[in-house]
Amino acid sequence: MNQKQIGYTMVGLSFLGSAFITSLDTNLVNWNIFLPTLVVGILGVTIVNKALKREAHSEGVITINLSNIESSINRIVNNLVKLNQEKSSFPAYEIRFEIDKVFREDLSLFAESRRSLGHRYGLQPYAEVMSSFAAGERFINRVWSASADSYVDEVSLYLVKAQEQFIDARDLLNGIMKKTSKPKNKT
Repeated sequence: MNQKQIGYTMVGLSFLGSAFITSLDTNLVNWNIFLPTLVVGILGVTIVNKALKREAHSEGVITINLSNIESSINRIVNNLVKLNQEKSSFPAYEIRFEIDKVFREDLSLFAESRRSLGHRYGLQPYAEVMSSFAAGERFINRVWSASADSYVDEVSLYLVKAQEQFIDARDLLNGIMKKTSKPKNKT
């Protein structure tokens, strides 16, 4: 059993023990038994958090996440360029379905992996990339909403803006990855 499993077991036993102790008497809680049970749960949460932090900082996880980030941002940019080129062939109200089909998986993959940017390159590069990424994601959401309302001009405008922001995020990421030959562990 690894540390994380031990921690989860401690939390579970603490929860069940505390629930049992409080159900014995509806008017009185035996604090001499309840408090140590609560402490076991708190220790379990601490153990789980330390194990998760250690996993998040492991070289294997960081390498996989950075690969996911790079591939997902490249697919997002390529798909945005393609969608911008072909947007006139879609009715405005159909673009939202294309967004759901083409972008959601990569947007989620990038977001799930993003912390590794900070672990590897530091908080300032993380903030720069995430600022452009978040702006692009907001524009994608605006495109989706404009598409749902059939606002053709807004769909077109925000697709272009989304593309610009994601290209900026990709270029910042590529610059950071090229510039930093030796990784920094700042977090």
